Parts: sequence; C-alpha cells; structure tokens
Amino acid sequence: MSGRASRIASLFAGLCAASLAGCAGPQSVFSPASDQARWLHGLFGLMLWVCGIAYLLVLAFLAVALWRARGALAETPITEPHDGRLQWGLRAWAALIVAGLLTLAVASFLVDRALAGAEPRGDPSVRVTGQQWWWRIEVKDPASGRWVESANELHLPLNQPTPVEVVSADVIHSFWIPNLSGKIDMVPGRVNRLTITPRQLGWVRGQCAEFCGLQHAQMALDVKVDSPADYAAWVARQAAPAAAPKDPVAARGLALVQDGTCGQCHALRGTAAAARAAPDLTHIAGRRFLAAGAAPLTRGSLQGWIAQPQALKPGAEMPATGLSPRDAEAVAHYLEGLT
Repeated sequence: MSGRASRIASLFAGLCAASLAGCAGPQSVFSPASDQARWLHGLFGLMLWVCGIAYLLVLAFLAVALWRARGALAETPITEPHDGRLQWGLRAWAALIVAGLLTLAVASFLVDRALAGAEPRGDPSVRVTGQQWWWRIEVKDPASGRWVESANELHLPLNQPTPVEVVSADVIHSFWIPNLSGKIDMVPGRVNRLTITPRQLGWVRGQCAEFCGLQHAQMALDVKVDSPADYAAWVARQAAPAAAPKDPVAARGLALVQDGTCGQCHALRGTAAAARAAPDLTHIAGRRFLAAGAAPLTRGSLQGWIAQPQALKPGAEMPATGLSPRDAEAVAHYLEGLT
C-alpha cells in the first residue's frame, strides 16, 4: 500500500472510531440506561432497519432501471404496456410499503403506551426548574416530607421509578437526559411530568435541548444514578444546613456572603442568606461542576466565578460582585468547605 493510500486508510479509520465514540458515553441515546431510554432506543433501531431496507431496495431498483435503459438508444420499448412482471412488482412494492408503515405505527403506539403507563400516578419526588442558564433541583426528603433545594446536579435512585416534574421560570427550555429519557419541554406557566426508571449506576449528562438564549450551550445537567442507600444518604446530606466556618478566613467569607451582594440572590440554609433568585449554595462544594457545566468546580474556577462571572459565562444574570481579591478568596475558601 502506498503512503498516500495508507494515510487515507488511517484517516478513514480515525473517522470511523470518532463516529463510534460519539455513539456512546454519558450523553448518548445509543447508551440507554433506563427503561424509558431503552424503549425509545428500540423504536429508533426498528425505524432504522425498516427505512434502511426500503432505501436499499430503492437503490437496487434504480440500478436495474439504469441497466435496462441501455436499450433506449435503439428506440426499442423497454417494457410492454401490459408487462405482467412490472404489475406484480408494483403490487409487491406497495404491499411492502404498507407493511413497513404498519410496523412502525404499531411499534410507535406500543412505545407511547409503555411511556404513558410509566407516567407518575402520585406526587412527584423531584422538581426541576429551567432558568437562564441553570437548573433548580428540588428533591423531596422522605424522612421529613420537606423539599430540599440544590442546583445543576440531579441524583436518582437505581431501579426505582422516579416521578419528575419540570417547569420553566422564564423562557422555553427542554429537559433532556439522553441516556435516561426523551426530551420534554419546560414551558412557562405549564407543569409537565415524566418518569425515569434508571437501570445502571454512574454519572450521565443532561442538556437543555431548546435554544433559550446566549448561554444555551452551557446549560448542562450532571446526573448521578445511586444505589437506594446512597441516594437516601445524598438526600440527607442535602437536607442538612450549611456547615459552620472552620477557621477565621472561612468565617469572614460567610460574613461577606450574608452581608454582601451574594446573600441578596443566593441561599445558605442555616444562615441569614435565604434568597432564591440564584442557585442554592448550601452544599455547592459537593457538586462536580460550576455554573451548570461551564467549568469544573475547583478553587480557582470558584474564585474566578465570584470575581468575574461574565468572563466565564457571558450574559449570565450574575453581576460582578465588586469584591477585592482578598475578599473573593475568603468567600471561595468558605464555599469550598460546603460539601
């Protein structure tokens, strides 16, 4: 094989590998990890087979027609007006089309019926509110019956149907966790519901699937499927108040949050900060990402977000805090301890 052919083959192999890699992972409909996602994946596979076979048959008929058209130059008729084989072929093709459409219609009905049968019959245990550009997460604590608020990170129990209620606080968003469920719109003034029954442990990723403004692409949702025991422990941790400062620098950071601009928008349960305009910060350090997936949650990104949020997420509703570098470091130090 020549060097050029070898490079082309390597490039083709790389493209194939990249395509296959895009069909798996923590945000892919081709890696279903719940009952609902598997039903939709099966329906998609059936549609692909039916439509693919029809497409290949069309190409085959086209190739035959082109081959037979060679006799047209001799001005001889390709077929007789009453060609029996042509009439039989047209009837068979019509029957095949009807059979394919009926197959897809019945399969779609059965999947829709299964999804409807899985819809919640009781009160939701999870509420998700879409906002520009983050997710407000509320989970019902079974121990107390109270709603516990978090942001941008959702936990679900393994093998348990979880009723989820989705709403929007501003514009139309779309709630979509490809590995776990189909898309459902979040419309202002309307409450929509769905059920998710996870079957695999681990992290997956959700995304707003409806263009909702400047930072639509950076409106991600981190989702963790836990064992029932781990899920109960997570809910219990989220229900606890914010941890007390452990040193003078953290105490100063708490004072700056409560008395400064942070406390006018954010909540820290167990403290004087109780606003709900922005994400709840009570257990912010327990999350993996900052600003709905805009950056990994590290000390540096946290301090940078506090000082200049528009540099990380232009258009976000969080204004510059105006804190000095020393004050921003104290606030970041305190928030870093809120696991």
